[in-house]
Amino acid sequence: MKEKVYEFLRTIPKGKVVTYGQIAEYLGNKHLARVVGNILHNNPDEYKYPCYKVVDSKGNLSKHFAFGGIEKQKEKLEKEGIVVIDYKVNLDKYRM
Repeated sequence: MKEKVYEFLRTIPKGKVVTYGQIAEYLGNKHLARVVGNILHNNPDEYKYPCYKVVDSKGNLSKHFAFGGIEKQKEKLEKEGIVVIDYKVNLDKYRM
């Protein structure tokens, strides 16, 4: 399952985000969102597998982003042109 999650991350286009639930649905079970979160927290390579592009179902960034915290996630998203307001992205605009 880990490999499927990491490969999915590589399909997210620049300037787009996905939710934990979207990845869980891709895996075939929308109830696996927390499992997806745990897998992402153990991401072995932040550059190969861009987990910073994953947000919660409301567009909120992760308070526990594994590679530098919420500020680092915000910075990475903004570098891709994604507007982050109060640590939240507009899913209507940026969701893949």
